[in-house]
Amino acid sequence: MYRCSQERICEDLKGPMSILIIEAFYGGSHKQLVDLLQEELEYCVLYTLPAKKWHWRARTSALYFSQNIPASEHYRILFASSVLNLTELAALRPDLGKLKKILYFHENQLVYPVKKCQERDFQYGYNQILSCLVADVVVFNSVFNMESFLTSIGKFMKLIPDHRPKGLESIIRPKCQVIYFPIRFPDVSRFMPKHKAAHLQKILSLKGNGGVAPSMALPFQQEQRGSENLLKNFDSESGSCDAAQQENLGRSVRQESYLKTFSSSDNSSTHHGEHKRNPCNILAGADDQQRPLHIVWPHRWEHDKDPESFFKVLMHLKDLGLNFHVSVLGETFTDVPGIFSESKKALGSSVLHWGYLPSKDEYFQVLCTADVVISTAKHEFFGVAMLEAVYCGCYPLCPKDLVYPEIFPAEYLYSTPEQLSKRLQNFCKRPDIVRKHLYKGEIAPFSWAALHGKFRSLLTAEPREDL
Repeated sequence: MYRCSQERICEDLKGPMSILIIEAFYGGSHKQLVDLLQEELEYCVLYTLPAKKWHWRARTSALYFSQNIPASEHYRILFASSVLNLTELAALRPDLGKLKKILYFHENQLVYPVKKCQERDFQYGYNQILSCLVADVVVFNSVFNMESFLTSIGKFMKLIPDHRPKGLESIIRPKCQVIYFPIRFPDVSRFMPKHKAAHLQKILSLKGNGGVAPSMALPFQQEQRGSENLLKNFDSESGSCDAAQQENLGRSVRQESYLKTFSSSDNSSTHHGEHKRNPCNILAGADDQQRPLHIVWPHRWEHDKDPESFFKVLMHLKDLGLNFHVSVLGETFTDVPGIFSESKKALGSSVLHWGYLPSKDEYFQVLCTADVVISTAKHEFFGVAMLEAVYCGCYPLCPKDLVYPEIFPAEYLYSTPEQLSKRLQNFCKRPDIVRKHLYKGEIAPFSWAALHGKFRSLLTAEPREDL
């Protein structure tokens, strides 16, 4: 168990109330969220377990925490992700059960894809349902996550052979709300290449009232309009855009201020990439048309992200003789699908970087030099990496499914692997067009600057007489 070195606990009950944060799987977006809350909010104490052996964390972490979190009269709020079996913890520790209990869902097990359904898989979803019944507030990181969970409860409980509980959705739903995952976007201006000048200026010129300063936007309008017309032609050829999407291309989008989202980068990561080339060297000495398209895939190396589909599309591009570069980032865990080693060898000199990056600076530098970010996920409840890449000026291509239609405009969605392949073929032929494109959606609503007020309100409670 990791216990934060800077525990901030109120010294008397008249002061601010104490927040107990528990994370049973301290890695990835789970780590990112609780670290952010601890850094930005006062009077927090954090208890965690390493992000290893997820299934064992879900099964046994409640008992471990019950024995290792000391009692304190100062606790007022308990905040935990849904990996923790909150029901067990509340029963084992009645003092913690009396707190305002907030359960945060990064993902839900009712619709999580598994390689093969086994009887033990039922327990993970069942535990999450029980935790919701015990929680005072249940928070999801997207509408898709919340609705897919709530509407699946009835069907899921039918797996019980007899004496099934009823009406659980109607009990749980009133406790539920959506607060998007808060991303603390760093200042990436030092990494941004020249061809992303328009994107960088759009970020830096945004005002607090949500509008873009006309003096900053005008110099790029004519150049952008030409690139959008070519993108329209590409998308018409690939059959992936309908009339509404074409309308989107010319639509002006309301923007929010990013200035408050800038912060120092986190260099705490320790895993190093296996293969990398300096992205700055790749950009040097070639104009936008000559330099190959740079594709990035920044996801966990696990089956639910469907790396097989991604690499199949890349190999098809290679078979067609198209030139491109690729960076495959993301965390690896115990079992790495064999497709990664096979594809690295097959892609050869097309690979710019292969493996998890050692620092956030290096990670954002690769994103800033990339042109297109791809998701082929079979499951996604939010997608921090996709939004980080878009923030760095990448053109996103995502499945027209899961959470993606909730976050990205229609023009960035594809319905089939064939559509994805066709769009990448077009982009490989004219990478300069993609590089001049300015993202049509919104990023600011997913920033800590936009969401910190909601989290502060959530993590506030009135003192209770029975504590």
